[in-house]
Amino acid sequence: MRLSAMGDVAMTVPVLRAFVKQHPQVKITVISRPFFKPFFEGIPNITFFAFDEKVRHKGFLGLLRLFQDLKGLNIDAFADLHNVLRSKIVRNLFALSGKKTASVDKGRAEKKALTQPENKVFKQLPTMFERHVKVFEQLGFTVDLSQAFFPKKAVLSPEILAIIGEKSQKLIGIAPFAQYDSKVYPLDLMQEVINQLSKNLEYKILLFGGGKKEIEILDSFSANKENVINMAGKIKFQQELQLISNLDVMLSMDSGNAHIAAMLGVKVITLWGATHPYAGFSPFNQPLGNALVSDRKQYPKLPTSVYGNKKVDGYEDAMRTIAVDSITKVLIGVSK
Repeated sequence: MRLSAMGDVAMTVPVLRAFVKQHPQVKITVISRPFFKPFFEGIPNITFFAFDEKVRHKGFLGLLRLFQDLKGLNIDAFADLHNVLRSKIVRNLFALSGKKTASVDKGRAEKKALTQPENKVFKQLPTMFERHVKVFEQLGFTVDLSQAFFPKKAVLSPEILAIIGEKSQKLIGIAPFAQYDSKVYPLDLMQEVINQLSKNLEYKILLFGGGKKEIEILDSFSANKENVINMAGKIKFQQELQLISNLDVMLSMDSGNAHIAAMLGVKVITLWGATHPYAGFSPFNQPLGNALVSDRKQYPKLPTSVYGNKKVDGYEDAMRTIAVDSITKVLIGVSK
């Protein structure tokens, strides 16, 4: 069970791919929001159960109905990969019914030590993938993540090809937004990154985002550039996954798009502001060199937050310490 958010749900996918490959006799039911169902399509032995937040599974009584719905599936064990109030209630109901349960340790004390302004303990924490593996170990299943399993690149639909054309260039995806401003690379510098990349016509640059404001910004990024295309609002979510799977590299903030690209086996370059890969949220199977972080010498309190939701006075420009040239250099190198 993992209900949200998008990036966190995407981070379960590589672990589950490895699990079903290594334990083909086990059937898994993934409980999550309906929007995330495409993440799990095509993975053997996985069935998706849609959590109906608004009607059937709303509130405490809804969680009781969820438990009854799941009981009907003859579930033997319950893996709680969320460990929030909702999932705890369902987990405890399974435990009371005699089923084996396990839950993820989010490492809250370690993360607090990593992000506190004073007496900071700056060290790499276990990744969320490692934490998920431990949940399955508690249930008696080992999962080896050293060998990654990814889907084949999707066949692009005619609707996508009508927008981007046939693939004759390197495809570079750029997802410049995140939930919190402290994780977003300054837009004027992102424009410079796009300007530099667009000068090389061997690249086709595809921009990802959503919502009216983001679409307007992406339109400005792509204006008067024949090899820069704003994809926001033009294709459905499932088609977006198809397109991302065909990228040569994705440039993303510490956000869901990074984890979606990584779960599909795409190389990912991430930019980090208030947050840091040491908290355990670096995309799956990506070398540390692909994570470009803000300068801690100038901003020693970094990381100031696990999720980027805390504002620290004087740290608004921390991401400006990530040079445009350093981003384009890594992107070009990784895309080869």
